[in-house]
Amino acid sequence: MNTPLDGNEVLLKHGPANLQRDIETVGGNLYLTNQRLIFESHAFNVQCGTTLMPLSDIVSITKCWTKFLNLIPLLPNSLAVLTTSGQEYRFVLFGRTAWASAIANAREA
Repeated sequence: MNTPLDGNEVLLKHGPANLQRDIETVGGNLYLTNQRLIFESHAFNVQCGTTLMPLSDIVSITKCWTKFLNLIPLLPNSLAVLTTSGQEYRFVLFGRTAWASAIANAREA
């Protein structure tokens, strides 16, 4: 993990994930802390970088389908995270039910 944690921030869960950004599915890692959801892309993606979401900004977490070119449904193995700004982030990951529960529990804590 390259993102520095704040003083009282604790890492709760992490794992490989892909983030759908327009037509590109960006590979990287997803981290859940007691304060944020953090996605760090691998360096070899076209769209590199880190996506940070404070847990307080997350409105909903929904199971959804992975879409090829962000249009054609392929598999029901994604998780959509909606923020207060109206931005939706779609993560392709293993164990989406466990991730959804972990994020919900961290938000409630």
